[in-house]
Amino acid sequence: MKHRSTVIFIVTLIGCAAALTGCAFTNLIGGMSQNYEYSKLIEVLPKYDGLENHTVAVVVAVDMSVLYEYPTLVAKISDGIARRIARDVPGSRVLPSGTVVAWQYRTPQWEALPYGDIASQLNVDRVVYIDLYEYRLNPPGNSWEWEGSAAANIGIVERGGLVTDVFAEEFHVLATFPNEKYITRENADRATIEFGLLSELIKRTAWLFHTHEEPKYPDKYKPQPES
Repeated sequence: MKHRSTVIFIVTLIGCAAALTGCAFTNLIGGMSQNYEYSKLIEVLPKYDGLENHTVAVVVAVDMSVLYEYPTLVAKISDGIARRIARDVPGSRVLPSGTVVAWQYRTPQWEALPYGDIASQLNVDRVVYIDLYEYRLNPPGNSWEWEGSAAANIGIVERGGLVTDVFAEEFHVLATFPNEKYITRENADRATIEFGLLSELIKRTAWLFHTHEEPKYPDKYKPQPES
């Protein structure tokens, strides 16, 4: 697909060259080259590769006030991240999210357990512990405008290590949606914003654990149109 996009780009330049000369053509070349540069993706290695060839559980902790407003949030995040890890991390064997969520409901004080006990009770080698401390769809005090933001601290529990009751690795993930500013309820509905924000959070969390491609210029990313 990258090769095809490159060919289309070159053919387009040749076609334009036949119609334009001088400064106009130079400006066009510069603008198209810049847009092409902004469409580039780069390969990024995992920040933590210790899930490979291990059993894994994804555990999500959410503040009760957030859970009250979004009662299905834990299940959606847990399921989305578990599925991506199972798909993209070689050799990983991920506990179904329904099993993990059911264990959380059966264990009311699970958040007070030592991390090693969580791994033992779930009978897995690794626990991806997601502490979601921010989740909102609107700017504070403005229910008319959409400005989704989700932030979480991610800790990795390694069962069987020298120290099991502290995180072996810790990361921070921030996801926002939409990228455009001043999107109002007239332009988009709640379901679209929530889906987009959850997708970004799940993707960026799963990216911690496997090789993937990211935009070279995230703030200016302009993917080449498919044809």
